[in-house]
Amino acid sequence: MASYNRVVLVGNVTRDPELRYISTGTAVTDVGLAVNDRRKNAAGEWIEETTFVDVTLWGRQAEVAGEYVTKGSPILIEGRLKLDTWEKDGKKNSKLRVVGERMQLLGGRGDGGRGGRPRSQDARPQGGGEEYAKTSGYDDAPGGGAPGSDDDIPF
Repeated sequence: MASYNRVVLVGNVTRDPELRYISTGTAVTDVGLAVNDRRKNAAGEWIEETTFVDVTLWGRQAEVAGEYVTKGSPILIEGRLKLDTWEKDGKKNSKLRVVGERMQLLGGRGDGGRGGRPRSQDARPQGGGEEYAKTSGYDDAPGGGAPGSDDDIPF
């Protein structure tokens, strides 16, 4: 039987990322993400529910998070679920987390980030073309630009 492990989350960062490097020189950071859900209960009343998710980012994604992401920053994470298990004091523990494979910065300067251009789809200029490719967050091509562009955006 085939399996599929994919997670897409949009939420706000709960703490400033702490960038560190492992012995091989690879960057890693852990990001806390608060994902809000609003729905109606059985009585028809709106209830808000927040889910807190731990996300681990590696390599360039970790470096970008360390440079541009702060507590409160809105981001999109795409990745996979991973179950960590360990034993402490004879007791078995486990924790489900997300290994982030793609991170998209969603806010502009006023949204809790440290700056940079707005990364939401609402920020695209009218008319599209090369300017749209530079602001759309198009991640299919190297450098973060549209396919065939020479954009140097690090994410």
